[in-house]
Amino acid sequence: MFTGIVEEKGRVVSFEEKERAWELQVEADVALQEVALGDSIAVNGCCLTVTRFDERSLIFDVLAETKRLTNFTALQKDDAINLERSLRFNGKLGGHFVTGHIDGQGRIETFEQRGVDHYLKVQGGEAVRRLVVSKGSVALDGVALTIAEVEEESFAVWLIPTTLAVTNLGTKGVGDFLNVEFDLLGKYVEKLTVQS
Repeated sequence: MFTGIVEEKGRVVSFEEKERAWELQVEADVALQEVALGDSIAVNGCCLTVTRFDERSLIFDVLAETKRLTNFTALQKDDAINLERSLRFNGKLGGHFVTGHIDGQGRIETFEQRGVDHYLKVQGGEAVRRLVVSKGSVALDGVALTIAEVEEESFAVWLIPTTLAVTNLGTKGVGDFLNVEFDLLGKYVEKLTVQS
């Protein structure tokens, strides 16, 4: 479980297909603190298990299915990548409840500065009609955000300068894909109402 409050912007060292699985190596600092094998780390919002680590980087095995469903397909060496350690019961709980289980990808339709803030509109497909509500929550590349506008298959959020500086969202542009995790409560409500 995560909050969607990104702790640091890491850097992709390598992402290669190995004999057993795809292997993602990410340079990190904060996410390495007190790390242990088997820990869960949200990587661009996707919950991954630490399989190895050294003094400068974390290493994860990535399933082919995970690669297919996320924006990991476009990862390149030196790309900025959002990192968040799993929720700890002795810390503050900010953001939203984020599981790290990606629902799919959204494509950036509009990304522009309006005043001092930034407006980000994402094409999310037909799931938007079912799962997104104004003032609800969404996680984009693991960043917990509040929905500002909803259309048929797209939604918009506003970003403050700090979000752009601390996360990889500041490196994105129109046409780029983001990992999307819709609100967990919304998914359960949909399942219950559809089955009723």
